[in-house]
Amino acid sequence: MSSPWRDALVFLQNIGWRDVLDVAIVAVLLYQLLKLIRGTQAVQLLVGLGVIVAVGLAAEALHLRLLQFIFANGGQAIVIAAVILFQPELRRALDQVGRLGPVRSLLGQHAGADAQRTVDEVIRAASSLSERKTGALIVFERETGLENIATTGVRINGEVTAEMLATIFLPGTSLHDGAVIIHESRLVAAGCVLPLAETIPGVGRMGTRHRAAVGLTLQSDAVVLIVSEETGLISVAHEGRITRGLDAKALRATLMTMTGVDAHQRQGIMPRPSALRAIRRRTHS
Repeated sequence: MSSPWRDALVFLQNIGWRDVLDVAIVAVLLYQLLKLIRGTQAVQLLVGLGVIVAVGLAAEALHLRLLQFIFANGGQAIVIAAVILFQPELRRALDQVGRLGPVRSLLGQHAGADAQRTVDEVIRAASSLSERKTGALIVFERETGLENIATTGVRINGEVTAEMLATIFLPGTSLHDGAVIIHESRLVAAGCVLPLAETIPGVGRMGTRHRAAVGLTLQSDAVVLIVSEETGLISVAHEGRITRGLDAKALRATLMTMTGVDAHQRQGIMPRPSALRAIRRRTHS
């Protein structure tokens, strides 16, 4: 038996269950890291750090004294700079770890019984606002708390109804330019200010509402519904990505999935025509 094959056999014989577990954990962590940075500016930053590391290794191999001195004394600064540059991704990673989604599912913590009705009311309001080309930002708070965002607006703590949402976003009112925050079946606050995201490559030009929606979803697991004031199109932002031009059916399916409503609850939710007409009359007035 050749030496490489003999060495490989010895290596496999010395592998224990702890080694397999170690490799599996590292593989999962790397996979989650790649999922976090995929489609973000962190990809370019990671490539840049890779180039720097490659230069450092080359300097070590070729005994380039000046570069060795720079990397030896600037290593800590590079680590600190990397933490600063990757701050949004690190925050998202720690936030996802803190959510413990699978554990919560095993414990039976699902969406409340009123989640279906809440989504129904939001869809009716969004449809009416879209017809009138009235801009809106509706935030569904999930496992990441948004108390810091709610404090920038006006507390409401009321029931979520299509009529209430249509009134809040009525042009000329003091709250129509901000976002509303919905937690479970309660309308927590209105007129809230969301963090703006930078322009995302591949998405194209985004208005302020869309940038604000993407900015919040980069920092939390919230789902944000946007109604464009220019076009009337309805979009949904989640995890830093935005889906535009949703009709009522696609919007319902998207919100039901993202807000955690069980699949068997997704059927038979139709807007009440009388309530929808009431919203239109109020918007016309």
